[in-house]
Amino acid sequence: MELRKRWNVELIVSDGGSKDGTIEIARTFADVVVLHHEDRRQTIAEGRNAGADVARGSVIVFINGDTFPAHEQQFLAVVSDFCDRTGRYARASALACPVDFPPEERTTADRVFHAFYNSYVRLLNFVRIGAGRGECQVVRTDVFRAVGGYRKALAAGEDFDLLARIALRARVRFAPELLVFESPRRFRKFGYLRVLFWWTVNALSVLFRGRSSSDEWEPVR
Repeated sequence: MELRKRWNVELIVSDGGSKDGTIEIARTFADVVVLHHEDRRQTIAEGRNAGADVARGSVIVFINGDTFPAHEQQFLAVVSDFCDRTGRYARASALACPVDFPPEERTTADRVFHAFYNSYVRLLNFVRIGAGRGECQVVRTDVFRAVGGYRKALAAGEDFDLLARIALRARVRFAPELLVFESPRRFRKFGYLRVLFWWTVNALSVLFRGRSSSDEWEPVR
């Protein structure tokens, strides 16, 4: 709460239909809780768009429920400068964030994978191909709405697709200062080869066919 007041942060939780105590906890801490009431599974894109629809700030930080900033103060300071159009990312319209696992949960394979993948995302953005993992993306609100937000029909690959479309008209930057830690549970359950295969197939399908290959993105709890 103190950090939110200091940095003027609005916390929005968009819930796709939790059956546990998530909503009650969210209502305790969030400024706004957006709920999905339809009798069908909501796509990740729809959930993010629903949260963005009620956002009042000039910048939206999309961050997954199992993801958190590695360095909170630094993260918020960089986003604040981005909001004010100052600092090294003043001319950018969206920021891609590096992703890793919490130090206490990392293995050697984890270190190698994240070093490679974060460098790959950084390279794509350096050559003006918008890219970034959906665990955390920072986008100017006016730009997000100008491109139509996430494409709600995409069951997967919506994160790559959004930054790719933004990069066609504006600058997307990779911001090392915005390192976030995610849960390793998906990789522990399916393994790196399987997850990378899904990512690649869905990204190529979105790029060349305009739709994701997967009918849904399987949750891992």
